[in-house]
Amino acid sequence: MNIKKGGVTWFGIPLGVLLSLLMSCAPASTAEIINPVDIKEWKVPYGGRPRDPFAAGRDAIWFVGQGGHYLARFTPSAGSFFKRGLPDSPGPHNLIVGSDGIVWYAGNRKGYIGRYDPVSGKIEKIAMPGSKAGDPHTLVFDQGERHIWFTVQWGNFIGRLTLSTRAVDLIAVPTSGSRPYGIKVAPDNTPWIVLLGTNKLASVHPRTLKLTEYELPARSARPRRLEITGDGRVWYADYSRGYLGRYDPKTREFREWALPSGASSYPYGMALDKNGRIWVVETGVSPNLFVGFDTRTESVFSVTPIPSGAGSVRHMNYHAPSGTIWFGTDRNTLGRAAVGP
Repeated sequence: MNIKKGGVTWFGIPLGVLLSLLMSCAPASTAEIINPVDIKEWKVPYGGRPRDPFAAGRDAIWFVGQGGHYLARFTPSAGSFFKRGLPDSPGPHNLIVGSDGIVWYAGNRKGYIGRYDPVSGKIEKIAMPGSKAGDPHTLVFDQGERHIWFTVQWGNFIGRLTLSTRAVDLIAVPTSGSRPYGIKVAPDNTPWIVLLGTNKLASVHPRTLKLTEYELPARSARPRRLEITGDGRVWYADYSRGYLGRYDPKTREFREWALPSGASSYPYGMALDKNGRIWVVETGVSPNLFVGFDTRTESVFSVTPIPSGAGSVRHMNYHAPSGTIWFGTDRNTLGRAAVGP
């Protein structure tokens, strides 16, 4: 697709309008409902495509408004929202919250990573070194929260921000147009990345910064999000083909499983719970389906329609103490799925 950098328009059509048109034409969900989980949603009063929530505690759910240019916090016990507007209109794409309560967000349209202190209300901006890395995309902490690893989708980089010095390292991806997208850090502190523009995964050595690419068996595969289980195996959602895939770095073997809605599923947001189960949302059907896959039995065990329909769930966050997964939707809701202890 000929989408402009920043994802603003497609052949002159505003992306928000295009998404609404596409989802209105999405096929109805036909997959069988299996062992549904409880999903509750709250309407976000600010609109602006709420996304990428991060549970900093049972009662502190932070998220961004990508279209509305804001950071926000939801308090489930009170059903209340707090909003911090971002006047520079950075199109915040993603946020994460440190153990110290500091909120870090991707200034996707302005080429920086932001640091927001909820106590002082102050924002610090760490600029990317050079205009080619103008769209920080998805952020993740390493083990110990010494660095933030991140993707730069259109700039074709993997980045590392050292929190103590604010230094930014950029690692170019050799494959042109690879569109680095989802990113996770393995138990051994190695960041793994899915390359949406091609049929590849990538990893970066956390000390030498050497990048290695891994080609998926299917040439038409387009991985979008990923999770890493405790054994170090990498699980990815193949957006173009409707599969859940797995790569084992020890054996260098791939395996994959068709999702319930098949080629119509367009799997996007993913989360891993403490029981080693993968949760992925099928966004190509209406309503979106929240699917549970047991990595031990290697089978789908749960399928739940999202009540609002969702439009699209782009990113999810698992909160282990409460056994819940949080997500935002293109229907301007914030959702919580109770997946169990």
